[in-house]
Amino acid sequence: MAMKDYSDEFKADAVALYESTPGATYKSIAADLGVNRATLREWVLRDRERRGVTAADARPAGRPGAAVASADPDERVRQLEARVAELEASERKLATERDILRKAAKVFRRRDELVRSRFQFVDDHRNTYEVKRLCRVLGANRSSYYKWLAGAEARATRQREDRILAEEIREVHGESGGAYGSPRVTAELREKGRRVNEKRVARIMRKFSITSIRLRRRTRTTVPDPAAPQFPDLFGRDFTATEPGRKYMGDITYLPLAGGEFLYLATVLDCFSRKVVGWSIADHMRTDLVTDALRMAASTRGRMDGAVFHSDHGAQYGSRAFTALCDELGVTRSMGAVGTSADNAACESFHASLKRETLQGAHDYGDAGTCRRTIFAWLTRYNTRRRHSANGHLSPNAYERRHHTAKLTLAA
Repeated sequence: MAMKDYSDEFKADAVALYESTPGATYKSIAADLGVNRATLREWVLRDRERRGVTAADARPAGRPGAAVASADPDERVRQLEARVAELEASERKLATERDILRKAAKVFRRRDELVRSRFQFVDDHRNTYEVKRLCRVLGANRSSYYKWLAGAEARATRQREDRILAEEIREVHGESGGAYGSPRVTAELREKGRRVNEKRVARIMRKFSITSIRLRRRTRTTVPDPAAPQFPDLFGRDFTATEPGRKYMGDITYLPLAGGEFLYLATVLDCFSRKVVGWSIADHMRTDLVTDALRMAASTRGRMDGAVFHSDHGAQYGSRAFTALCDELGVTRSMGAVGTSADNAACESFHASLKRETLQGAHDYGDAGTCRRTIFAWLTRYNTRRRHSANGHLSPNAYERRHHTAKLTLAA
């Protein structure tokens, strides 16, 4: 391509334009004039060499804060006016950015708005400020903002779907008495035909503040008897079983009443399905409490001979009467270490869930009659409907039915 031939007058005007424009760059002036940046720079340097001035002396008004030096009073006034205009523009820019930041601070400092999108803020204020400036002040990428804007319809659709799912979650959560967390809620929704994953359920439960009931502080009910017979630990913290009726575990927990009184609950759980096969409620912790629970378990299962029963070292489980009943039923005894709750952790967890879901944050059950009815209803529902994580989120009864059906299928 042939080089363009510029007249001396054009070159002089180009140099004058560059030298007289505060803050101008070779690139910006060259673009305005339609010439090459290097060409303009060469013209400027040649002109300065001819006039015997340096770059520092040539453009005093282009450097922020530099003193204006000119022998011509009119030129000096012009340069000062240009500098004032530059400073006023800079002040307006800073004032605008401060205003944006003040408004942004009011939005993002609120706890319920901490996750609010910066892009949403830009979109809310785009009619007041330039999008470019909003993005720069908030540290947001402008192209990403426009991409976010293009996905507004899809985002609105997801939000509508989330609200619909949240109502379904509230219904399941309410039916559970506020006890279910995201895993059990997910299992319940899937059984109803809703295709959804647990991560999404957990996210929506957080978003819409749907929370399960929290644990309360425990009270000690295990008081060991030093003179009681000792039995080996046959479980070794393995609370699973391959068949129903092979391994059982039991424990006692307190049930607080109004006025500082208590009832006590003894339970017997089958390790296979975590089904409550026996329980007893009384206003005492004598041996009858645990023997009645074991007798109910034997009645529920029909027989217990050959099974292993695991407990802690509570005095009731070490009593002669309880030992004699186990011998009568053909039950082998197993006990964890003294003072180690982890050796009977499955029962501890069961009782914690029971009180968390029945008390629902209250300090007591009220009177004894209300307490008995509440516990009876929960234990019954636990076996028939409550989903258990150890059973793949099936209820104990449903888990055992599936097991028996599978055995019959294999036998056939």
